[in-house]
Amino acid sequence: MAWLQEDRGASQNPIDLLEELVRANDWTFERPTESELMIEVEGRWCGYYLLFIWRVDVGAVSFSCHFDQKVPAHSWPAIYQLIGRINEALWLGHFDLTSDEGLVLYRHTVLLRGLRGASVEQLEDLVDAAVGECERFYPALQMVVWGGRSVDEALSAALMETVGEA
Repeated sequence: MAWLQEDRGASQNPIDLLEELVRANDWTFERPTESELMIEVEGRWCGYYLLFIWRVDVGAVSFSCHFDQKVPAHSWPAIYQLIGRINEALWLGHFDLTSDEGLVLYRHTVLLRGLRGASVEQLEDLVDAAVGECERFYPALQMVVWGGRSVDEALSAALMETVGEA
């Protein structure tokens, strides 16, 4: 990923800075309001849809990242179990399953109250963490939903560390 070369100071509205990051990476995006930014990022397994919302009243950026795949209702119990186990392994953010559409998404909120705003590095790290975790656990979700594998099998595969090169 190409990042901004300029080391800017913090911006009052972090969405403005995010838009610069998106443009630098030539990602498809939409900015419906001054406080919202929607981005499409192509990953290894699928496309990811990122939504950033700046909440001035609480001084926070709320962020979510989901893949364009609905989980069938009959798979929800296993996916809830898998997501719970995945969340135990995460240090930053968490996964959810939306109860209305059955979408799996990664979520995180960054509090900026008392600061001048977000830094380029914070926003880069947020995008990297979200896409990285989605890429890491997407195969496990597929194994459970479409492959008929158990939560333990899928989680073991996702958490397996590879050493060396093939």
